[in-house]
Amino acid sequence: MDSLTYELTLAGLAVGSAAALTGIGLVVTYRATGVLNLAHGAVAMICAYVLRQLVVVWGWPLPLGALVTLLLVAPALGLVLDRGVFRPLALRGSNPAQTLVATIGVFVLLVGGAVLLWGPGARDDAPVVLGDDPWAQLAAVLALACLVGAVTRWTRFGRELRAVVDNRPLAVLAGIDADRVAAAGWAFGSFTAGLTGVLLAPYVRLDPYGMPLLVVEVIAVAVIARMRSLPVAVGAALAIGVAQAQLTRLHPEGWAGPLIQAVGANLFVVALLVAALVLPGVGGKGRDALPPPTRAPRVPPALWLVVGVLLLLPLGLAGSDLHTAVQVPALAVILLSLVVVAGRGGQIALGQAAYAGLGALFTALLAAAGVPTLLSLALSVPMVAVAGLVTARPAIRRHGLALALATLAVGVAVSRFVLTQPYATADLSLGRPGGFSDDRAFYALELVVLAGCLALVAALRRGRTGRALAALRDHEPGAEAAGVPVPRLKLLAFVLGAALAALGGGLLGMGLRAFDPDQYDPVRGLLWFAAVLVLGADSLLTPLAAAALLTTLDAGPQAGTAAALIGLLATLTGRLPPLLTLLPDQRRPEAPVPPPTTVPAEAPVPPPTTVPAEAHGTPAAPAEAHGIPAAPAEIHGAGPAEGRPAAPARAPAAVPAEGRTHPHGPPAADGGQPSTGRPAPLPTTRTGGAGGSHGPAEGRTHPRGGAAADEAKPRTTEPAPRTSRRAGLRAVDLTLTYPGGVTALSHVTLDLAPARVTALVGPNGAGKSTLFDCLAGTLRPRRGQGRITLDGADITGRSAHARARLGIARTFQQLAVFPSLTVEENVRLGEERRRVRGDPAAAERSLRLLGLAGPVRHRAAADLPTGTLRRVELARALAGRPHTLLLDEPAAGLDAGETEALARILSALAADGLTVLVVEHDPDLVAGIADTVHTMEGGRILS
Repeated sequence: MDSLTYELTLAGLAVGSAAALTGIGLVVTYRATGVLNLAHGAVAMICAYVLRQLVVVWGWPLPLGALVTLLLVAPALGLVLDRGVFRPLALRGSNPAQTLVATIGVFVLLVGGAVLLWGPGARDDAPVVLGDDPWAQLAAVLALACLVGAVTRWTRFGRELRAVVDNRPLAVLAGIDADRVAAAGWAFGSFTAGLTGVLLAPYVRLDPYGMPLLVVEVIAVAVIARMRSLPVAVGAALAIGVAQAQLTRLHPEGWAGPLIQAVGANLFVVALLVAALVLPGVGGKGRDALPPPTRAPRVPPALWLVVGVLLLLPLGLAGSDLHTAVQVPALAVILLSLVVVAGRGGQIALGQAAYAGLGALFTALLAAAGVPTLLSLALSVPMVAVAGLVTARPAIRRHGLALALATLAVGVAVSRFVLTQPYATADLSLGRPGGFSDDRAFYALELVVLAGCLALVAALRRGRTGRALAALRDHEPGAEAAGVPVPRLKLLAFVLGAALAALGGGLLGMGLRAFDPDQYDPVRGLLWFAAVLVLGADSLLTPLAAAALLTTLDAGPQAGTAAALIGLLATLTGRLPPLLTLLPDQRRPEAPVPPPTTVPAEAPVPPPTTVPAEAHGTPAAPAEAHGIPAAPAEIHGAGPAEGRPAAPARAPAAVPAEGRTHPHGPPAADGGQPSTGRPAPLPTTRTGGAGGSHGPAEGRTHPRGGAAADEAKPRTTEPAPRTSRRAGLRAVDLTLTYPGGVTALSHVTLDLAPARVTALVGPNGAGKSTLFDCLAGTLRPRRGQGRITLDGADITGRSAHARARLGIARTFQQLAVFPSLTVEENVRLGEERRRVRGDPAAAERSLRLLGLAGPVRHRAAADLPTGTLRRVELARALAGRPHTLLLDEPAAGLDAGETEALARILSALAADGLTVLVVEHDPDLVAGIADTVHTMEGGRILS
């Protein structure tokens, strides 16, 4: 080995050792607490500053200063974070996304505190702890990794740690003090962060912004290790460190040379980008998305008037005050992009600063090429939108923590490889458009642009797309089941967010009359994200208030005040509501939920013995239906199949008009127009279930059928509707095996007969939910492991939202309503994403059908009891006019009266032509409504 290679290898081992320490600390913290600690780099920076303060400023001996820093200050900082920030969140059951926001708050708080205490400048006199010998650093890292591995494998604490990682609630029941384990994890993680900081400080810039970001970059090694394997984390860190050092000997020429050199010098950034976008993501598709906000109060018009006046006040200023105020509208436009992506879409977007920087860069480059400045800004916006599309496409497959890492990786990569590189930004300046060089004129231009952007986002939030975004934020699987094209909608949110950020970034550069990469640093992006969430991510007032607050505080005498304040508030996430939600609510007091025994006034009850033929439906249910009137036959159109015995638990259904497969005209009782064509004659006597006197099935102890059902069959000379001859939904030879070799389904074949209720029963773990999810499209078997067909067509590869648009609706065992939307908005979302267009009254009919057409329709879903929410979810599914309805534990959380009402409505819907599959544990409900019952066990259908 030549001397240069040896020297570069030693240098790489030194960097890799520090990165390995970061990986060890992150893995241990995540395994002990479940928290991905993005503040790890900020803790490292604080410890490095503390050691410098003790040794350089106060003159302590280096060994004593190092011992105090590493064995007292660093663990104590971890314990403070555990007791003050993360343990309260764990006790409140906060999801991983909320803890991630808290770590961002800690990051911002520590950076702001460091700036307040030590100033923003870089220091180059940090003491060297282990000398210049990289082998000593490597030996320390390996010894630490072996110690952690030994403790984890062979000690009681290690066994407790593994138990807490595997199943924290079960570990607590077994007598393990999970809080003590979490505290030890935080203390050790902070110790490794402190050791990383004191080892790196002599070799990199010791400043409040650079070092935390440098440590964030090496999170890649923990992600490569899947946040579990210490040997993989250490090995990846050393390999990347050595490779990065060896690449410094390359000096490529040509136009791509500077970019290749930048990549070689920032190999950890490349590893972070690949790990975040290509490798399997950390976290999952569960409770790791931003939680839906509480329904924000309506901003009083008077307050908007006050805000408008305050925004106009700087027009009367001059000098430095006006120059500072010029930054407010531009920053507000950037923050408005976070309202779209994070506030309305619920996505964790940490890379908006990169898009803002690209907007300023493209504007400056086009202006330097001779394009008029205002036109340059207009052209840069779609250019950055395309960049947002390219970077968002791989990122939108991620969820929660993985999405946060992906967006952060994109932001860091753009900053490192483009915004801070001389090949892209050397000798670059940015002026203002002609006629707007004066601060006052340019400020007026910014206000006009800001007003237009606010109007655009307000229109987006009020329309169909806004409701779909809110549904995506509140419950992504529920949004897919309602027919929302989730990937396309995520792309729209990210692209629009990138465009707004680019527009704001270009305006900010024009206002400063310079392209300054520091204005678009990834650390600033974290600060912006935290500020928006602290004030209220889904409010149009937030970007204005946050921009004014950040600009004013940063312009003050104490740098870092804004970061410290926003960081402190962000650490209280989960305990302190968004500040703008504390405004007085100007909405009218919400009406109480009507008791379930009342029938909505909008659906008057006709005489129980006769029904006019023009109504083309059945009478409404009596009051005993607990607020759910009987289903009119035209809601789902199809009558009973020819020769099929009707159940005594159902009202007779009408045959649709000729040539109409799914008639959905509103009944006369609903105030709609009667259907045209010849309705089938209805018997003058009523059967039970849907609203008459109960037949033998009243107790739901026997399956439907028998002589009584034959007698109740409606008499008609019309041919059977086309719905009854459909092949329907079918699972063919399904096999599904989960990672680890667990077989959930084994060669399962299931036919759902049209216009029938099919029930699926069996013990827990039998495979019912897996089969249900395969039918709904949530799970899709691999090629060669079975098929899902609809009317004979293979739909195995179709997504959940595509199947919803094909007419397959579903509900969830755990309620899948959208709490930030009203009842009416929930139901209207199902109608807007329906498979058949041209029926705007479908949502209204569903509301009336389920007893939700009264004042409750204007209530936020977050405020309603379980029984009402079950009706809301069913109404949303029916508003899309499906032909197949999949119900997963529909009676979960309902009392006996609500369950009985649900049985009547399901029976009426099936009699009306709807195909229904029910997965249910209530034997009485199954016996009362099911035509066919299948029993599952061990992933197979037994009967």
